[in-house]
Amino acid sequence: MSDVAASAGIAGAPVGGDGAFRPRTVALMIAVGLIGFVGMLIVGAYAPDLRSGRNGGAHALSNAATGYAGLVALAEATGRSPRIVRDKRLLDAPELLVLTPESGFVDMSEALGQRTGKPTLVILPKWLTTPDRETAGWVNYVDLAGRDNAERVLAPADKLKVTIGPSHGRPLVPRVAREYGMRFPAPKPLQTFAGASVEPLVTDADGRIVLGQLGDRPVYVLSDPDLLDNRGMASEAGARAALELLDYLQPNDADAVYFDVTLNGLGHSSSPLKLAFSPPFLAMTLAIAAALLLVGWQAVARFGAPRIRPRAIAFGKAALVDNAAALVRRAGREATLGSRYAQVIRERAVVAFGVPAKLRDAALDQYLDRLRGRGRFTDLAAAATQAQDRRALVDAAQALHQWTKETNR
Repeated sequence: MSDVAASAGIAGAPVGGDGAFRPRTVALMIAVGLIGFVGMLIVGAYAPDLRSGRNGGAHALSNAATGYAGLVALAEATGRSPRIVRDKRLLDAPELLVLTPESGFVDMSEALGQRTGKPTLVILPKWLTTPDRETAGWVNYVDLAGRDNAERVLAPADKLKVTIGPSHGRPLVPRVAREYGMRFPAPKPLQTFAGASVEPLVTDADGRIVLGQLGDRPVYVLSDPDLLDNRGMASEAGARAALELLDYLQPNDADAVYFDVTLNGLGHSSSPLKLAFSPPFLAMTLAIAAALLLVGWQAVARFGAPRIRPRAIAFGKAALVDNAAALVRRAGREATLGSRYAQVIRERAVVAFGVPAKLRDAALDQYLDRLRGRGRFTDLAAAATQAQDRRALVDAAQALHQWTKETNR
């Protein structure tokens, strides 16, 4: 039941000298640790947003030959405001969205489900590649991916028949309004497709579809990615035709072109850690950080040695009396102790003044009343007995104590 602090030091420990580290060194270590910890939290929260996407894939962030970073840069330079979609919640934008699945095993159902009635361009895969060992982000062609791979992209909802064959260098044939030229130079080899209810927009010289619309839906399929990828942007004619294609597919009131990378594994979603650094939760995070800094400052900058707290229960008779008085005070029974205090004074007076032992009760009080003093004992005892509050009880007890001193002279 005690709270005594140890005051003895460790034998042999230095007293009053410098420790293993100076205070400034410790403070610097703590500051560096805190900064590193906070930086790790922030990087962990925003790591998906910081990925460059230069992994040699066929998507809008890739600078490989099969990527579309060149088309994005060209659209930006010509005021078409391209936007990279990393969040699946933005797939329902009303503007044109370009989807670039890298294989036929990518699940397209969720993305196409959000694009009902909105212009969407699906670019079919064509090449198998491997990373280039000499240049990061570049790739080397291995072989064609095969028509089966491209046919699986929209299956089974839309069954397409893909063919791959020589183009003989003949330019593609646009079947749209004259102002949208779309005069693409034909890549080698050329990948085309066919399907039920497909309206051809661009074909090869033999009428095989390269760009087509699926029925009356605003869903467009580009069979050969070499028309829009970085390889296709190498020529001025290809770059001009690519911009004309985007303008043709884009609604008249649109102010941006969206390029999806969630199908390529570069998307991100909200996390509790990221929410802590985003409004409106950022205010709460800053408040908690400020509170922690104040607590740390109080712990470091307090003045003087810590005080040793006293015992919860002190030694000696006075402590016992004080504890007993505290219990009576907490119980609210102070006013009922007047009669008992008067009885204690009566018993002390019998011993101190040599009162005959045969006197009892009223006779004893009459004897005490005849003793000299400023007041009569019975009156003082009655005042103590009838006290109703602490103040009255203290006044009556002091009067009885004073009567004892005066009578004892």
